Amino acid sequence: MKVLVAGAAGGIGSAIVEKLLKDGDHVITISRSGEPSSTHCVADLSKPESVEQVKAFVGKFAPFDAVICCTGILHGGWNMPEKSLSQLSMDWLQQNMLVNVQTHVHLAQAVASHVKRSSPIKWVSLSAMVGSIEDNALGGWYSYRMSKAALNMFIRNLSIEWGRKAPGCVVVAQHPGTTESALSEPFQAGIAEGKLYTQEQTAERLVGVMKGLSPEQNGRLLHWDGSVIPF
Repeated sequence: MKVLVAGAAGGIGSAIVEKLLKDGDHVITISRSGEPSSTHCVADLSKPESVEQVKAFVGKFAPFDAVICCTGILHGGWNMPEKSLSQLSMDWLQQNMLVNVQTHVHLAQAVASHVKRSSPIKWVSLSAMVGSIEDNALGGWYSYRMSKAALNMFIRNLSIEWGRKAPGCVVVAQHPGTTESALSEPFQAGIAEGKLYTQEQTAERLVGVMKGLSPEQNGRLLHWDGSVIPF
């Protein structure tokens, strides 16, 4: 397969790249860091100007069989997930929307012209179960939950548009499970035994689900095992 991976420098993203390469797939990567190369684009997908930059880069490799977008943020510096309304700030909410939603939108805009009837793709955006409105029974984590719910709606919309444009496309959001990474590090102490996964475990599961995606899953929020999570 020819696969484009965005957010390739992160914990899960880099593990996905390693898994795909191990499988013998042709991998093209995008991240904010690293050295530019013939198959790696250094770009900040949170910025609107990245669309044309990435569009020019991916045009050298299109069409793709699959795209996996791993960009996301949960905490940063002094900003942690909110426990109450009083902790919710518009600056942090906007930062969550910027990284958890806008990066995925910009990547989709950059590859959209290469999605055709003759070349449908599989698209996976890493999302989170806590973005499910129906599943939310605990509250808290306002900014993260709201941004992931927005991402899930974007994926639903995109699945409809690309499904009409190129029947055979499968566009999904996916919860990767809690994985050992910088993103989950502050919260690992409270995770039940056996529920914290290595990056290699998560990558193997996500790649396996991606390669087996079927039209019936189009527009869904999926668990790491491919089962459906309610929106």
